[in-house]
Amino acid sequence: MNQPETGPQDQSNLDDRRWALLSYLFTPVVPALLLLREDIRTRPYIKAHLAQAMALGVLQLALLILAPFTFCLTAIAFLLLYCALIYWGIMAYNGQYNRIPWVTDYVTKQGWA
Repeated sequence: MNQPETGPQDQSNLDDRRWALLSYLFTPVVPALLLLREDIRTRPYIKAHLAQAMALGVLQLALLILAPFTFCLTAIAFLLLYCALIYWGIMAYNGQYNRIPWVTDYVTKQGWA
């Protein structure tokens, strides 16, 4: 599904890993709130996960908006994406950098991560 990248373990403390987990589980609300806090959004470990979680949150909102029109397909895609978000959140909590196909490349090219 994805190939996690292990970054320097000393860059992330327990607090950073908790914020990364919450960013994936409660996207896009938590990432949007964390973007308002300068002290949190500038930490390298959180910044890497925050950008990915926010991009996936926008995708999740789009699926939620399309759900009434194409119920079966978007509902399945929404549930699969949420399961993937839980997985990536657990990986982030364990101190690993996630390499999410297309999303990681996109946020890196935009300069968000």
